[in-house]
Amino acid sequence: MDETTLPLLPTSVVGSHALPSWLHTMNGEIDSGKYGETDIKETYDDAVDLAILDQDRAGIDVITDGEMRRSFFVQGFYKRISGIEPDPLLRTVGPTGYDSPRRFHTVSKIDVPDGLGIVEEFTHAQKITTKPIKATCPGPLTISMHIRPQTAYKSRLDMAWEFSNIINSELKTLVNAGADFIQIDEPSFAIVPGELNEWVSLYNACVKDVDAKLALHICFGNLDSRPRGKREYAWMWPLLNDMRADQLVLEFANREFVDVDLWKLVSESRELGAGVIDVKSFYVESPEDVANRIRRLLEFVPAEKLWVNPDCGFFAVPRWLAIKKLNSMTAGTQLVRKELTEEK
Repeated sequence: MDETTLPLLPTSVVGSHALPSWLHTMNGEIDSGKYGETDIKETYDDAVDLAILDQDRAGIDVITDGEMRRSFFVQGFYKRISGIEPDPLLRTVGPTGYDSPRRFHTVSKIDVPDGLGIVEEFTHAQKITTKPIKATCPGPLTISMHIRPQTAYKSRLDMAWEFSNIINSELKTLVNAGADFIQIDEPSFAIVPGELNEWVSLYNACVKDVDAKLALHICFGNLDSRPRGKREYAWMWPLLNDMRADQLVLEFANREFVDVDLWKLVSESRELGAGVIDVKSFYVESPEDVANRIRRLLEFVPAEKLWVNPDCGFFAVPRWLAIKKLNSMTAGTQLVRKELTEEK
């Protein structure tokens, strides 16, 4: 990614794009065994193509593949992991919640013999777009969130260290495939607070010797537009400077920009990928709404260090709504870019 070609206030997305309606149906058919390997590949390739088209039409500067091949953020990865077995479902009736996704437990040491599939996601996206691509990968604490250690590991943190090595290998292979901007997603930092010192070490280990621009995304959970963690960053702020991340990607829009003043305490060399679109609301922000939010951010963040993105991924919202919100985000960003240019 040649950053010299990017405009001031580059726009990006956090990761997941909204699924087209037909993919919800197709996923059920795939899970039931009605699709063959070629059918499955074609389905997901088409979905990725559509996600990239939506981002391109909206004018997003740095795109993702929309994470169309993944399921409930991390559940899709578990099909590629050996050493785990599923538990009975906890709750199948009523509204979807954090107690709804299937849980797993370890039966031996974890292994991912064929990788997590993120390299394949990236190489497909490379073939169909000339835009800069941000690859995304769940961090070691988050990827383990639905797995309970029963064999080979003493605790979830112990198991997360195993995943740190697995992810590190995946990221290095990703760089060899051409990825130069990689985001690590760690909502579990906020959802399961209490051991931040070790989490810093865990994150830094998973990105060790990874030769790419690195972003770290920390949100508060987003299952069907519901958060899970205590929605504040202040308690973890001093140690965020110890993370090996060129950019922090944080949610602000749905919290009325609480904590934004803390940015004064962050290293001047670090960028902020700031959430200016509330993905947990059906309210469609106007371009002026977005512009006002960016102006608020510019009180604390230099324009040269500010990236504009939604609070989180769009997996939990309808596609038509995601498109409207992305269009507003880019239009609002253009308003502020024009103002900054005229000031010079």
